[in-house]
Amino acid sequence: MMKTAVQQTTDQWGDKEEREVLTFDLAGETFAFDATMVQEILDLLPETAVPGARPFVGSVINFRGKVIPLADIRLAFGMAATKPTIDSRIIVAELDIEGEATLVGVRTDKVHEVTTLSRAARENPPSIGMRWRADYIDCLVKRGADFVIIPNLNEIFSAKRDAAAAA
Repeated sequence: MMKTAVQQTTDQWGDKEEREVLTFDLAGETFAFDATMVQEILDLLPETAVPGARPFVGSVINFRGKVIPLADIRLAFGMAATKPTIDSRIIVAELDIEGEATLVGVRTDKVHEVTTLSRAARENPPSIGMRWRADYIDCLVKRGADFVIIPNLNEIFSAKRDAAAAA
């Protein structure tokens, strides 16, 4: 059985000691997505607001003739929204959302590089002292003096979580 992009995120290392990721910035923090889920990196595109949508996926964009949601996951993490800069980009990623392959655009402040992260440098997010929801973070990976944050996209985009919060 082939693993989907989100399953790869939640079981990111499998039996591998290293993992290729695309690193990017959000509000001064370095995040990374598994490189295999990334479809394309785009300059900012015109957006259309979607009334009643969750705040962090409040608009859609036209990607190669398809309408896809545009997420600002910094809002899911409780970070302040920022104005776009010359470095801002959209990462188009393929996720498995409730069993369906779904393209999602993720707004970033700056895209850096595809790099390799080591399994040995991986750590679980601390259970105390975090300013973000720990379930939104798959793991932290130490790189030099800094950490790279691997978000748990399955949890962030889960409609089941939203239904439970509304109940």
